[in-house]
Amino acid sequence: FQDIDLLQKYGINMADIKKLKSVGICTVKGIQMTTRRALCNVKGLSEAKVDKIKEAAGKLLISGFQTASEYSMKRRQVFHITTGSQEFDCNLTLLPPPCRILSFKLTLYCFNIYLEFRTGKTQLSHTLCVTAQLPGEDGYTGGKIIFIDTENTFRPDRLKDIADRFNVDHEAVLDNVLYARAYTSEHQMELLDFVAAKFHEEAGIIDSIMALFRVDFSGRGELAERQQKLAQMLSRLQKISEEYNVAVFVTNQMTADPGAGMTFQADPKKPIGGHILAHASTTRLSLRKGRGEMRIAKIFDSPDMPENEATFAITPGGVADAKE
Repeated sequence: FQDIDLLQKYGINMADIKKLKSVGICTVKGIQMTTRRALCNVKGLSEAKVDKIKEAAGKLLISGFQTASEYSMKRRQVFHITTGSQEFDCNLTLLPPPCRILSFKLTLYCFNIYLEFRTGKTQLSHTLCVTAQLPGEDGYTGGKIIFIDTENTFRPDRLKDIADRFNVDHEAVLDNVLYARAYTSEHQMELLDFVAAKFHEEAGIIDSIMALFRVDFSGRGELAERQQKLAQMLSRLQKISEEYNVAVFVTNQMTADPGAGMTFQADPKKPIGGHILAHASTTRLSLRKGRGEMRIAKIFDSPDMPENEATFAITPGGVADAKE
């Protein structure tokens, strides 16, 4: 990405650049992703200054169309990480091993997993905190993690157990995870602005994105406002993902569907968040409980992966292949 400080070469003073950084706009592409109206709302930026900033950013960015062949070449540079289970990785992508299900580079992969209580969302999140740091093929040297916790389920000691499985140093693993506890939906949004500048080559995990929205907005009377705030947060996540070339992994909860009985649905549960959360996610997975520690993952929606299922297990070392 191109640092926003490059705008100084085109007549933008440092004071205005600092104002942009204060609201989480730290790259030239971030300016392109922000509307003029939103930039004018930044304290100290007039319409004339915003026009000048937009013009300067346009000189640094190559905008317009590209051929599908050119975009395909960029897609080949995508790095991947493992979920910890080879069956999970390979069965869902239908690729021969070694497979990696989560994409990192030059992609907008917002993975959204929705699931019932005690089906492994937090365990999968903890496992990804470690596997995202492991070196991979095609020159991937490992990345860092930003973990936003809405339910107080993050446990550093759990990362140590998973690190032992992959023979990784405990302190190195913990130092590469930047953790924040979100207490309200507003605080959750503020954290996204605060960490935007830290997303340089780092991944992002939000555990239970809807948890705080369910508390802060209750009843149908506040549903419209809740969905509007949720849409703003998801838009911010998408922009951060594309702006900094990071993968975003979001977990979600499920709720009973009162109307399911009228339509004779096999599963009377549905993910929280409605269509807004569904459309904002590139790939959606659902998890459900199996026997004992077995879990079943299913691709619910994806632009490039077929609908398929895979079985995995929750072990002391995190997510792993299920043993028959």
